[in-house]
Amino acid sequence: MKQKFMLLVAFAAILIVACNEGKEKVSPKDETAQVEKPADFNYNVGQFADIKVLRYQIPGFEDLTLKEQKLVYYLTQAGLEGRDMMWDQNYRHNLTIRSAFENIYTSYSGDKTNDDWKNFEIYLKRVWFSNGIHHHYSNAKMKPDFSKEYLNQLLKETGTILEGEAFEILFNDKDRKKVNLSKDADIVLESAINFYGPDVTTADVEKFYGAIKVNKEEPIEIGLNSRLVKKDGKLVEEVYKSGGRFGPAIDKVIGWLEKAQGVAENEKQGITIGLLIEYYKTGSLDTWDDYCISWATSTDGNIDWINGFIEVYNDPKGYKGSYETVVQIKDFDMSKKMAALSQDAQWFEDNSPLMAEHKKKEVKGVSYKTVIVAGEAGDASPSTPIGVNLPNNNWIRQAHGSKSVSLGNIINAYNNAGGSGRLKEFAHDDEEISLEEKYGKNADKLHTALHEVVGHASGQINKGVGTPKETLKRYKSTIEEGRADLFGLYYLMDPKLEELGLVDDWEKTGKTAYDGYIRNGMIGQLVRLELGDDVEEAHMVNRQWVSAWSYERGMKDGVIEKVTRDGKTYYDIKDYKKLRAIFGELLKETQRITSEGDYEAGKNLVEDYGVKVDQKLHAEVLDRNKQFKSPPYSGFVNPVIVPKMEDGEISGFSIEQPESFEEQMLMYAKNYSNLTSKN
Repeated sequence: MKQKFMLLVAFAAILIVACNEGKEKVSPKDETAQVEKPADFNYNVGQFADIKVLRYQIPGFEDLTLKEQKLVYYLTQAGLEGRDMMWDQNYRHNLTIRSAFENIYTSYSGDKTNDDWKNFEIYLKRVWFSNGIHHHYSNAKMKPDFSKEYLNQLLKETGTILEGEAFEILFNDKDRKKVNLSKDADIVLESAINFYGPDVTTADVEKFYGAIKVNKEEPIEIGLNSRLVKKDGKLVEEVYKSGGRFGPAIDKVIGWLEKAQGVAENEKQGITIGLLIEYYKTGSLDTWDDYCISWATSTDGNIDWINGFIEVYNDPKGYKGSYETVVQIKDFDMSKKMAALSQDAQWFEDNSPLMAEHKKKEVKGVSYKTVIVAGEAGDASPSTPIGVNLPNNNWIRQAHGSKSVSLGNIINAYNNAGGSGRLKEFAHDDEEISLEEKYGKNADKLHTALHEVVGHASGQINKGVGTPKETLKRYKSTIEEGRADLFGLYYLMDPKLEELGLVDDWEKTGKTAYDGYIRNGMIGQLVRLELGDDVEEAHMVNRQWVSAWSYERGMKDGVIEKVTRDGKTYYDIKDYKKLRAIFGELLKETQRITSEGDYEAGKNLVEDYGVKVDQKLHAEVLDRNKQFKSPPYSGFVNPVIVPKMEDGEISGFSIEQPESFEEQMLMYAKNYSNLTSKN
């Protein structure tokens, strides 16, 4: 099952910052692809609230043929045409609010020097960044730092309409959480996410989807591309497809995909794009499976993509996929170096601490590539993953394989945009800092690779046991992310990595990775939470339960020491080998929970170690963090690929970088607003 390995990595980066002969070539000297020189490149766009906005480059774009460049351009346009779908999925009033606020922003001619206007600008930027009014990471509703009265003034002076619930929701306590996974909540009814009608309950969802019969050997991903609502008291699905829900946006997506199919690099790639088009036209989940199989086994060519309703993190029940796209150019040098992981995937499986019955006898078709991102949209933008492993459907992964990618230029942008202040504040000693500065970047890349390639690809579910979505329910995502993290952590302290040529010093790389993981899981990520909040986001939860369980497990032997010095708390690893054994023990148990569908054990692990926060420690961490101006979250504007036209035909492309975050958001609103407020 694929999950996104989201930045620990966003925080770790802050801590450490951290062609074939005979083809038509497009070269820089022909001025058909103008690309910024790295030495002149400014990665920082700006910052506001808890957000820093960055830029990334597309190295290698100029080396593609004109046909390949067209393919990249068409795929990025297809992705952007669907961005409104993500906004609507995130919350039912998002598009109404965005439209009103953008009209105010571009029309208001009054005083723009006062605090109210500045707070309005900041709030709009936060909404843009999160694709809606709920925070992109914490899922909490973001409340504005301006009054109802001021908003009414802006509405009146600009002739903008925003009324009823869409207005009131900005200031009241309704729909406080986009995704509410509290153990005491009706997690569907009390989540603001727009995958379900506002009167649909958890029991409704379980009854509806529990009654659907699927092929147990090759099950479709039921509910993936639809909204479940009540009509005349009956539950019905509104399917995302041409002529259905999101039809106007999907038709635009299809139009660009048809152009992309016309410049496909090879026959298999063209067939794959054709299946994606057919899926969008029909909404058939059988066609989606056919597409996923074709996509997973289509490994030739320089260009690849992710497109569809894919990740289910935003659904408290784990059925509904959020719209996302990532367009990729292969980085051949880095991919060659990292190919050893996928080639040796079976070795990692065989030598893991998993119980014998939980190991795969044959790990099939795992491919790993480092890629250059050329464009992102939907759930992947502005906040982006750094590693991806797809498809999600487990039977397809087992029978046909999967693709794992590391987003190389995104990681590079993170590493070039930050500083090391937080590292020095929260690391225990100079040795820990020195190791991080020397080995941290490679340790992070390796953990991402191990997590995606061998972590998510490892293990198997016992025969007759349901999928983790069915058995582990609300804990499925964080258990799976923790399992993949643990697989990576276990092997980061293995000499096999040096044998494969992936590291110069496996022991120091492993120590660096362990230091960083425990530091972040126990202390660092707390800067992302408001005092008094529980940990709720799946990746943050898994980092805490992995770290806290391991700390407690090793207390008797003093494996990790909690140190208080000058009123500040640190965690110091005393025995890395024993910690590796503890990670292996927890990996074995986490795989058992997954393989056997042990809901109670999974629930206890997460609730006992992953959710609650030591409030005294949290207050201390927040106080120590006040000295730093760099926000805890980062995301990106996309480079703009601009076609050059000659006699009505594309003759080349230039790449332009947005001057500001708001410039790109307004351009997107102008060019890609394909849905109305009511869908």
